[in-house]
Amino acid sequence: MAGKTETLFRDDSYLKTTEATVVAINERGGIILDRTVFYATSGGQPGDTGHIELANGDRIEVAATVTGETKDEIIHVPGAGQPVPSVGEKVKASIDWQRRYLLMRMHTACHLLSVVCPFPITGASVAEDDSRVDFDLPDTGYSKEEVTARLMELVRADHPVSIEWITDEDLAANPSLVKSKNVRPPTGTGRIRLVLIGENASVDSQPCGGTHVARTGEVGEIHIGKIEKKGRENRRFRIRFGAMPAA
Repeated sequence: MAGKTETLFRDDSYLKTTEATVVAINERGGIILDRTVFYATSGGQPGDTGHIELANGDRIEVAATVTGETKDEIIHVPGAGQPVPSVGEKVKASIDWQRRYLLMRMHTACHLLSVVCPFPITGASVAEDDSRVDFDLPDTGYSKEEVTARLMELVRADHPVSIEWITDEDLAANPSLVKSKNVRPPTGTGRIRLVLIGENASVDSQPCGGTHVARTGEVGEIHIGKIEKKGRENRRFRIRFGAMPAA
């Protein structure tokens, strides 16, 4: 049966640790807590890694975080040979913050790319050093240099990034909020999480369950490393950290 974990990261991406209680161990040894700061793999963003500290001081290294039967069942997957906690045990869960912060910066950069390239998104993948966004776009008409310059304008403007919750009905009334061509945000829970960029969402607004930085300035120096043709009407833009290499 699916459990429900209090997903603290959805309201505060900067939480690094939390006290929690073990509520279940699944048939594969996955650990389910009553609350967590660990983001689970979803929407192109990989799940968090980190560790869970037991009351006796032992540490369980968490190799991956995934969802169970629902998005609210967060499963912490221990690495091989790790100790197993007891149901009901009080623990302390801590993410690998350095890795998470890179993913937050990258995920926010992907949102900015969707502003610079306002076309239907056909796929995306967030990683610590090289992310991609695929667009339904027959011919880019863009250069790496042009897109990089426009991205860095948005980064340097240091726009605020915030979260807002709307209802399923609000989303149905504003279908243009959804940028993905083939994937719709999950509905049925009564509320949808929006990520807003800019004062009063002046830059962007779209449904997203991932983690992001609080201001675009935190993204730092980024550039488009490559624009690839992936089919007749699909173009892949690769985002990388750092300044664009000299030609």
